[in-house]
Amino acid sequence: MSRTGLFADIGKKARDLLTKDYISDQKLSISTYSDTGVALTSTAVKKGGLSTGDVGAQYKYKNTLIDVKVDTASNISTTLTLNDIAPSTKTIASLKFPDYSSGKLEVQYYHHHAAFSTAVGLKQSPIVDLSVTLGTPTFAIGAEASYETAEGKLAKYTAGISVTKPDSCAAIILGDKGDTIKASYIHHLDELKKSAAVGEITRRFSTNENTFTVGGSYAVDNLTIVKLKLNNHGNLGALLQHELIPKSLLTISSEFDTKALEKTPKFGVALALKP
Repeated sequence: MSRTGLFADIGKKARDLLTKDYISDQKLSISTYSDTGVALTSTAVKKGGLSTGDVGAQYKYKNTLIDVKVDTASNISTTLTLNDIAPSTKTIASLKFPDYSSGKLEVQYYHHHAAFSTAVGLKQSPIVDLSVTLGTPTFAIGAEASYETAEGKLAKYTAGISVTKPDSCAAIILGDKGDTIKASYIHHLDELKKSAAVGEITRRFSTNENTFTVGGSYAVDNLTIVKLKLNNHGNLGALLQHELIPKSLLTISSEFDTKALEKTPKFGVALALKP
């Protein structure tokens, strides 16, 4: 039986179609797997004139997942994920060295008609994040908030609602402490979900600014996907993703301002190689 997702899942399908895999840098990642079950991933990124990289290791044992990542700035990030310590729960602990104050402990609880999440920063006066979603896989309503214990006030609060059908999903999210409202709708145009269209409108009340974005995706074949998006400010984005060999993806994307063609377009390419 399907269960209710977290608050972050409200509007996620439309959001992913409009933003996921659109990049403006050059990225190469290579993954390998050892005989002991450890997954190793090396990543190099070039953005502008700056190059960075990291090496990550992931190991899964029963209900436990350990992630460790070391980057070229000598930062070490560690994430420990434990599933079902208690029934229907997921516990995530993250820590970063040498910035110990960025550590966080998160607990998620799933029920058929509800999902809860709480996260606490691992420092003296932490920020506490709370979210709750009620409903079914078809209809969900939820809210999230962040509380600053040092200031004794809410840093943010957001509410949302979504309606999901087999071939479509609509969502409305009120965010930025009530200053913005975002409505989105995604519709799959065929039974195999090879093509989809999406529309999203965002209004910011404090500035009376409206942003309307339309986009779409189409699976040319089993290996290739193309995506397009355009908003009312004239920003046009295009993306091509091709599976070169099983599990290995080449992604090419570009975005430019149709109202200022003299500006240099953003261009990105990513190559992810997996065995």
